[in-house]
Amino acid sequence: MPSLTLRGVTVNFPFPPYDCQKDYMSKVIECLQRKTNGVLESPTGTGKTLCLLCATLAWREHFKDTISARKIAERLQGGEMFPNTPLASWGTAATDGDTPTYYTDVPKIIYASRTHSQLTQVISELKNSSYRPKVCVLGSREQLCINQEVMRQESNHVKVHMCRGKVSTRSCVYYNNVEEKSTDKDLVNSILDVEDLVKFGSKQRVCPYYLSRSIKQQADIIFMPYNYLLDPKSRRAHNIELNGAVVIFDEAHNVEKTCEEVTSFDLTPYDVASAITAVDRLLVDQAKQVSHGDSVTEDFNVESLTSGLKIELDTIAKIKQILLDLEAAIDSYDVPSDKGITKPGIFIYELLERAHLTYSSKTAVYEALEQIIGCFAGRTGVFLNTSGLQKLADIIQLVFCGEPSEKDRQQQMQSNTSNFKVHIHKDTSYHKKKNTDVWAPSSSKKQGNILSYWCFSPGFSMQDLKSQGVRCIILTSGTLSPLTSFTSEMRIEFPVCLENSHVIERDQIFVSIIERGPDGEQLSSAFDRRFVPENMTSLGNTVANLSRVVPHGLLVFFPSFPLMEKTLEFWRANGHADRIDSIKPIFVEPKGKGTFTEVMEGYYSKVNDPASKGGSFFAVCRGKASEGLDFADTFGRGVIITGLPFPPKMDPRVILKMQFLDEMSRKKAPGLKYLSGQEWYKQQAFRAVNQAIGRVIRHKEDYGAIFLCDQRFKSSDARAQLPSWVRPYVRPYDGFGNVVRDVSQFFRVANKMRPMVEKKTAAESCGAVCLLNTQPSGFPSHSSSQSSHTQKAKALDAHLPSLKRRRLNGHTGANGMDRICIEYECEVQEGQKRPTNLLDALERGDRHNGGDDDGVVGEEKANRLSTLSLQYDKRMDDELRGGRRKIKLVQEQKASVSEDVSEEGKASRAKRFLAEMKKSLCQVSFDRIVQALQTYKKTDNLDVLLTETAVLSEDSHTHSLLRGFYQFVRPHHKKSFDEKCQELTGQGCGYKADHSLSKDEKKALMVQNAPDTQPAVGLTSSTGTSTCSQLNTQQLNRGGHHLNQQGLREPQTGSAPKSELHAAFLADVKKALGAEKSAQLFKAIHSYKKTDNYENLVTTVVSLFTERDEDFGLLVRFGVFIRPQHKKQYKEMLDALIGQSASAADVPAVSEDQQCKVSSLPPLRTQSKVTSFFSSSQKD
Repeated sequence: MPSLTLRGVTVNFPFPPYDCQKDYMSKVIECLQRKTNGVLESPTGTGKTLCLLCATLAWREHFKDTISARKIAERLQGGEMFPNTPLASWGTAATDGDTPTYYTDVPKIIYASRTHSQLTQVISELKNSSYRPKVCVLGSREQLCINQEVMRQESNHVKVHMCRGKVSTRSCVYYNNVEEKSTDKDLVNSILDVEDLVKFGSKQRVCPYYLSRSIKQQADIIFMPYNYLLDPKSRRAHNIELNGAVVIFDEAHNVEKTCEEVTSFDLTPYDVASAITAVDRLLVDQAKQVSHGDSVTEDFNVESLTSGLKIELDTIAKIKQILLDLEAAIDSYDVPSDKGITKPGIFIYELLERAHLTYSSKTAVYEALEQIIGCFAGRTGVFLNTSGLQKLADIIQLVFCGEPSEKDRQQQMQSNTSNFKVHIHKDTSYHKKKNTDVWAPSSSKKQGNILSYWCFSPGFSMQDLKSQGVRCIILTSGTLSPLTSFTSEMRIEFPVCLENSHVIERDQIFVSIIERGPDGEQLSSAFDRRFVPENMTSLGNTVANLSRVVPHGLLVFFPSFPLMEKTLEFWRANGHADRIDSIKPIFVEPKGKGTFTEVMEGYYSKVNDPASKGGSFFAVCRGKASEGLDFADTFGRGVIITGLPFPPKMDPRVILKMQFLDEMSRKKAPGLKYLSGQEWYKQQAFRAVNQAIGRVIRHKEDYGAIFLCDQRFKSSDARAQLPSWVRPYVRPYDGFGNVVRDVSQFFRVANKMRPMVEKKTAAESCGAVCLLNTQPSGFPSHSSSQSSHTQKAKALDAHLPSLKRRRLNGHTGANGMDRICIEYECEVQEGQKRPTNLLDALERGDRHNGGDDDGVVGEEKANRLSTLSLQYDKRMDDELRGGRRKIKLVQEQKASVSEDVSEEGKASRAKRFLAEMKKSLCQVSFDRIVQALQTYKKTDNLDVLLTETAVLSEDSHTHSLLRGFYQFVRPHHKKSFDEKCQELTGQGCGYKADHSLSKDEKKALMVQNAPDTQPAVGLTSSTGTSTCSQLNTQQLNRGGHHLNQQGLREPQTGSAPKSELHAAFLADVKKALGAEKSAQLFKAIHSYKKTDNYENLVTTVVSLFTERDEDFGLLVRFGVFIRPQHKKQYKEMLDALIGQSASAADVPAVSEDQQCKVSSLPPLRTQSKVTSFFSSSQKD
């Protein structure tokens, strides 16, 4: 194992460390040697935890070695034990130098992180190192107790008191084995986390909780959640000795919040009332005992007797009086319903004194409360809520900390409360409370005032920690920036600071500030903008389009749960969620803990599925997903930040915190620098953003993109708040098209340089056809390794309504035409057989009907699309194998599809549909509907048809038949029929404005938009979206004039393309985008012709054509306007957007060189020569 020397200390490291790791370890050792505090920021993925452990344990070993050297020197009395290595060279860097040092003086390492799950990861890293210290992990009874009787108790404090009762009477078999097993070799010589400790305890029948406390004395390094350290009550409960210890806070970005929370409380009317009810119950029981002359009753078991839990009646009565007085004191204030009353912190003593709670009485009251709680913990029978009593006991410990003398008491009180405020406000949640606790009597279900005692300076806890005599405090995390504001909040000196660089290269990270969405709308999550429909629409389009270009897993972070829920609701209603879901199925972070693991496993499973394009995980800043979860490699290739997560500005605690900081800033105490309220407010938002950003790069070989989708990020002030490793790569973008272009290029390069091993499934051997017909990608039937994930993924829909997706969206491996085919086939299966143009058949050749535009539908259309899909897949396979593309020569297309269909075909389809409808309806209903159709044909009265077909809306199974009638309704009635279907079935028929045009009107429109000349050639695009999809044999057979240069070159006058390919495309653009946006596009094309500026053109084009999924075909067809020198770039961009290697962009584009080649061909060459020309041109 490699070793290196840093500041005189030899550190063993599992692999040759990077420079940033050496810098980090050097700073850690500096803190330890100089006994100074340090704040060290090192980005996620730089091996921070391993560096921290190795450096600290190496220094500790060096410390012991130095003590050994001293002792040997003392024994030798000046002689040398090793002539070539004088003892003086062993160094004294680790010791204090001026005082004799003993082995008992070797500092303990106290390593704290936010949660036990994070500590488990830390212990796993320790096992990867060469160091094997004696380890202890502290946990609560909730996590470590294995006594089933105790674990059955409802609340944690009842478990605590029941456990204490059993321990004091030695009636817990697990506790009784602790002394014997605490010296077990398997325990002492192993590195165990909480889970391992519980397994050991269960196997050896020994209490893990007390076992961890016993081995704590001999441990070299003690792991614990950091609220154990910061909360004075927990510190005392776990008997944590801090004198001379090294204290390390990992994931310290949450320390500030924890410091404030552990020293604050909210006492509700429910708490006080439930405490009074509990004391009342005890008074009644004790009174019965006294009246019977007994000291105990059957309600008290042996444990409570022998534990000395006997309480005098007058003591219980005094406690009840204190509670009643406290309730009256709190409720005596007339509080405005919308605000509250705020007092200085020292007011808490004045308020509690009205309930006879003072420094003089605190000990007696606290002990009495503990006895009463212990009494109830040992009882059997009806459960009684004692949480109110426990809260009062905790409040006494918190408020009356210290043991001042009479004369110093006022000063102590002033010191205790200088960082606090008292806030009294109305209890607005009492309506909910009265339904939650079915055991609570009606007296506890009333409205009153809440007494809040809030700490506003984390420095209060940190100064308390320092006063315990610790050697040094090291705070470290991946996101502490900006360090100056972070350290100023802590109120203690941090001489050693580090903002470490990352181990990644420039090509591994892409950071963009997206000011505007694809539609040009400014993006902002500001209070006045967040729920504006235009803003939410633009953000939805942005996320949908980015989900196309980011491969695999995409993380989307919202500022808060309410904002995420409302945004998702809007996106579902307006189709944005469906667009995202069809590309990357959406998984949403739940509020509760219950389903979180299942949702995460579902997301991981979807991203791992080789048949899918990945998944998208929607989460909130400061939520569980943004804290320490592993989204390495494919699980997090992109992070979208949808806004700045500022704290709620109208929250009383936020208002008071800002006021407190402003007060402190105005005082300007010498040597102290406070943040202003506004600076703190900004810091909170960016700290949360930085934490979410940290999910994207998890190790040296990882890569990913960060998208900051809020215009407020573009200010230099905001960018300065981002982590130092991100700042150099930030690029602001004005146009959305440029973002798509650059991020596509980024992922293309990153994937080539750091390719991931593609996972294969057995289904792939069946080819694309087999894949299309399998189950949705979330549930692959061919991969046995995915089976457990499959079951969990299936369960997600049941647990989270937000995850319920249409089944057809699960189909992956298909997009563009493939997806249309699959969706249509799903609909065919769902509705058995789709109806065909029944009116045409009934009318037997009546050409007045204008519904022919939609004539080829139902079974025939499904079959045709399926065939196209299979042909497309086969063509793609051929191309991947290096085969040529074939262009089929066909007869000239007719003006209308319906004219292509024979009378016999219409009749047979009508017959099939009538048979299907007859199966679904009774004879009477069927006859009436047929009669209504005949009447509609003669009278053109839609109301008659609607009245009779309404019967189809009564059963969900016949809804598809009702919607099928849309295709038989005449053009001028289509809109009305669509609205009626929407009203009756909840689903429209897909009405578009052009459906209301008659055949004649459509022909006139086509003549108006198209030039007089016939097209020379039409080239099939790979997605099948080109309007001129096949070569016209009639034109080829007319002779050579249609292949000459004049036929293909653009006219000299104006900028309108002469070829029908251009004309048809531009006509489609006008229809899809409207006049204003079409004008933007034409202007961009005209500018491109003049300046050859590809960048400007693509920016405009991508912005216009990626706003809606249905416009992607236009983006592909736009390749006809791209010049040869830019075709490759355009093709690569399309590949990234559409996810196919053979984009259509290279098919329709006919360059000038190719035009020359066409013109040079002899006019009457054979068809094979023409085919070979097009094949070769497509390869270029």
